[in-house]
Amino acid sequence: MPRFGTKHLPDKPDVAAPDGSQVRILLRLNGGSMAHFELAPGLVSIPVAHRTVEELWYILGGRGEMWRRDAEGEEVVEIEPGVNLSIPLGTAFQFRSTGDEPLTAVAITMPPWPDENEADVVEGKWEPKLG
Repeated sequence: MPRFGTKHLPDKPDVAAPDGSQVRILLRLNGGSMAHFELAPGLVSIPVAHRTVEELWYILGGRGEMWRRDAEGEEVVEIEPGVNLSIPLGTAFQFRSTGDEPLTAVAITMPPWPDENEADVVEGKWEPKLG
């Protein structure tokens, strides 16, 4: 691995996340990994809960809502550029893009994203709608 990592945002998504959003993989270190997520206008993600990781998200563009649920309760928050939110280990979450442009975010995953089996589909707040 090079001493210092430098990467430009890929032009096209690398993969689809377990929640259905489009993912551009960014850099990773031993303690965490970073990715860019995008959900087109009018779409609703698949509700999931992570098995071994937790995440910090920062919204870059678009508008939408994020639903999160844990053992103590649930909430829905409006998300727009500048909003930062956490998804603690085991939290069920789902998001939807309600604006006229794609909902975009960068997220730090700790520890680094392990593989495609990391997320379990759960019962969510909204009916998923993917393009």
